[in-house]
Amino acid sequence: MAGSSELDRGRTAFEQRAWGDALARLMAADERARLAPSDLEMLATAAYLTGNDEQSAEAWSRAYRMHLDANDPRRAARAAFWLSFGLMQAGEMARAGGWLTRAGRLLEHVQESAEHALIMVPDALGTILEGNPDAALAKFERIIEIGERTSDPDVMAFGRLGRGQSLVAVERVSEGIEQLDEVMVAVTADEVSPTVAGLVYCAVIEACQECFDIKRAQEWTRALDEWSRAQPDLVPYRGQCLVHRSEIMQLHGAWMDALEEARRARERLSDPDQPAVGLAYYQLGELHRLRGEYAHAENAYREANRYGGTPQPGLALLRLAQGQIGAAAAAIMRELDEASDRVSRSKMLPAAVEIMLAASDTEAAHANAEGLTAIAAAIDAPLVHALAAYAEGTVRLEEGDPRGALEYLRHAMAVWQDLAAPYDTARARVQIARACTLLGDADSADLELDAARHTFQQLGARPALAALAALDRTGTDGRRVPGGLTPREIEVLGCIASGKTNKAIAEQLVISEKTVARHVSNIFTKLGISSRAAATAFAYEHDLVKGRSP
Repeated sequence: MAGSSELDRGRTAFEQRAWGDALARLMAADERARLAPSDLEMLATAAYLTGNDEQSAEAWSRAYRMHLDANDPRRAARAAFWLSFGLMQAGEMARAGGWLTRAGRLLEHVQESAEHALIMVPDALGTILEGNPDAALAKFERIIEIGERTSDPDVMAFGRLGRGQSLVAVERVSEGIEQLDEVMVAVTADEVSPTVAGLVYCAVIEACQECFDIKRAQEWTRALDEWSRAQPDLVPYRGQCLVHRSEIMQLHGAWMDALEEARRARERLSDPDQPAVGLAYYQLGELHRLRGEYAHAENAYREANRYGGTPQPGLALLRLAQGQIGAAAAAIMRELDEASDRVSRSKMLPAAVEIMLAASDTEAAHANAEGLTAIAAAIDAPLVHALAAYAEGTVRLEEGDPRGALEYLRHAMAVWQDLAAPYDTARARVQIARACTLLGDADSADLELDAARHTFQQLGARPALAALAALDRTGTDGRRVPGGLTPREIEVLGCIASGKTNKAIAEQLVISEKTVARHVSNIFTKLGISSRAAATAFAYEHDLVKGRSP
């Protein structure tokens, strides 16, 4: 009687989604009298949802044997599938593959069923990972077909999720997002099992991040948080979902929360080691770099690389922050050469623009900004448009076109404000201040710099604050430089005053003669002069000749 009462309480707790209580009571009932297969499946599910993977695997294994003894190959195959699924989530791929093979053999002489579709899912997902999304799309269409015919909601959810992922991978992004929204309707309507719901939430958030649909990623993250809070003891975050939560927190300026979430991801993904652990280390590196904790950032990027992830563009930006411009430029250009798809290139190009401008290679920066603009037009995501506009604006500033730069920089700032991204908004403000200064609008420049400084202080962005302080000390924001010349124009003017030709200036500054000619033209226009002799006189009058302090 006591055992039966405990079992009833366990079943009730399971129905109420009190997973920890359900697990404890079902395990207690199992100790008194061995559970039936259906109750074992509940125990296995509750164990998985509370992060007790070994207990889940053991329960699914027992359920599998009991179904096999009862000569029920379909239910045995389903148990084997869920056992395999849990093992894959835990990073135990060899064992997972073995159980999946067992499930397939059990179904060889059984009429096509939902179980046949379930065991097709890992193969279809693997096809995406192998870089063949078109073939994966066909496989997921077949899974959906079987799911609809058998009215199995979990199968249909797996199929539609995979179809959405495949469409995104073949750059049919809008169709893919529509499919992901549809599968999320089934999840939010509570039509699928809790295990599948957690998987779909994380996979959809990941897909939205990958195609830069930040607002959707934020929306589904909020929904996942609400879903989780309603279920005591739930451990829903697995794989890359953990990392993407940290990325969203970072974007919104909650850097300390993002740091904690990234550490949590690293710990959970490292035991046992899973492929996404490299992403967790990379995210830690990014947060440490932005906070000026360079030693920690360096270690995190190295760990990311050790676990099979790329440390770029973060490591290149770290080298730039450390003043190693040559190393930064070499790394980012090599990474760009190896990045073949739009998504990969879009992650490298903003850093490439920043680094090449620091390296005084305006032409390369210009080309990279144009490449980012082309990708933004193809992907058509607000975040990528903002990155492209910011890149174009900073390049135009360096080229001496502050009025043209303002249009792009203000657009970038507006998008980042709409996305509630304070750090990126502040960076745009700094560049807007530079443009306003060059146009003689010192008041607007001061307002923008003050707003940016306040944001950087709140975030703890020490390198950004140091850069602002350097602007005030050196006048590189243009406020104390006669004629509103940019730092590069001052260099060119000094060379002119030293009697160098455009060719000699190009060789000294490692830029093209075309770029030198553009700088000379901008200098003449800003200073209201028409000859190199007048430029030389201006340079000496204002102590701008190389070797003399301005």
